[in-house]
Amino acid sequence: MSLYTLQKFLYELNRSEQLQQAYLADREGVLAPYALSDEERRAIVEPDIGLLFHLGVNGQILMHFAAFHQIAWADYLQRMRDGLAIHGPVREGVYAMTGYEGVDAHRAVPTDSGGR
Repeated sequence: MSLYTLQKFLYELNRSEQLQQAYLADREGVLAPYALSDEERRAIVEPDIGLLFHLGVNGQILMHFAAFHQIAWADYLQRMRDGLAIHGPVREGVYAMTGYEGVDAHRAVPTDSGGR
């Protein structure tokens, strides 16, 4: 798996109308030049926002991919939450480095008497 390659494809897709048209015409075919795992390819083709988030795709990149698929903002956020519930914490990238497990997980952590 290459998070860099996955995010690079999504970034290019978000910016290129030509790539968007190719993607809409043949999702599998447009991914051929990219060294992606089967899991990554499936997440892009479906599209599975929750799995992409779990894999570590940056939210700014993922947000535009969701909008391209006409996924409403509230549904986008819920799909990310569902991805964490189904697949577990973010696997790689900046969210994994911070230990982010989702808002609900962090709300469940008790705070000390100092309010921290």
